[in-house]
Amino acid sequence: MSLYDDAVRVLKEYEGEDQESLRQTYLDHLAAHPDGMWKACGAGHLTASALVVDPSHGRVLLTLHKKLGMWLQMGGHCEPGDATLADAALREATEESGIPGLTLLPGGPVTLDRHAIPAPCHWHLDVQYAALAPAGAMEAISEESLDLRWFAYDEVAAVADASVVRLLERTRARL
Repeated sequence: MSLYDDAVRVLKEYEGEDQESLRQTYLDHLAAHPDGMWKACGAGHLTASALVVDPSHGRVLLTLHKKLGMWLQMGGHCEPGDATLADAALREATEESGIPGLTLLPGGPVTLDRHAIPAPCHWHLDVQYAALAPAGAMEAISEESLDLRWFAYDEVAAVADASVVRLLERTRARL
């Protein structure tokens, strides 16, 4: 199965509350753009991300994104070596957090988020997962970040945008 086929399967199975219209937008995008998994797709493309959580300490790890200057979950573009969207999300979370041994929260994506980005690409259609940090996890900053920082659940709304807050809320509900 190709990454494209996996994305279609994941989206068809996704049952996010109040996100049916957005889910269909993703599926329509892929149907219209066979290259819709890749950064080169000028009409926009799917991305995969994961919120790194440490439930035992009630905290999340966010990255201060180098280009955007915002506190966000780990994530980015799919790569040819990614067999599935989940693989892409876990790879991005591991690379950007520097934490080995992350595991995705069972049950597939936690939420979807479509956001505008500057040209030449116009949209990121982000498929968002949650990754559980192993006990004693130590983060290590990557070249894609200005900073990495653990935030208590109740601190996130003060530093991150609504999409990250929504991802945290839905992650906590699933935990």
